[in-house]
Amino acid sequence: MVRLTAGKIRPINEDDLQMVLAWRNSERINRYMFSNHSITMAEHRRWFEGLAAAERFCLIFELNNRAVGVVNITELDSYDNKCSWGFYLGETGLPKGTGLLMGYHGLQFIFAELGIRKLGSKSFAFNKNSIHYHQKLGFMEEGILRQECKKNEVFEDVVLLALFKEKWQQHRLVIENILLEC
Repeated sequence: MVRLTAGKIRPINEDDLQMVLAWRNSERINRYMFSNHSITMAEHRRWFEGLAAAERFCLIFELNNRAVGVVNITELDSYDNKCSWGFYLGETGLPKGTGLLMGYHGLQFIFAELGIRKLGSKSFAFNKNSIHYHQKLGFMEEGILRQECKKNEVFEDVVLLALFKEKWQQHRLVIENILLEC
């Protein structure tokens, strides 16, 4: 069981790097990522050092003050007031509703803190759990890019999803009620 107040997000810091790299390179997470190789610590450190200059955020999701996941916000476009996101729970064996709580806090940050108008997301078509998760959060499918990306030597379809601020402001209450029942 998770409570709304049990979760929070915060910026990644240097102390998180080893943990996040281990999560990112785990088979459980990597099989759904758009890259195919294991990331070295040197690559990871360069990425981290570039965060401040880039138009993106990497946030750590904490459950009861324990780091358990990541929310990445990328492709920030101030002209069109939109961005993209990615996320994963790094830890396993978490209480029911933890993923939904992470999404809730990530979306609140994106729409309330950053004031974004439209959030886009991409998921491999074979990742049915991710597509269902997005739909549960209020995202709508915008299209499919056929054979868009090579993953493990196979060209895979990619599903495009989006959520608008107005929809989130309405749907947020639905998610809060679901979380109350977890």
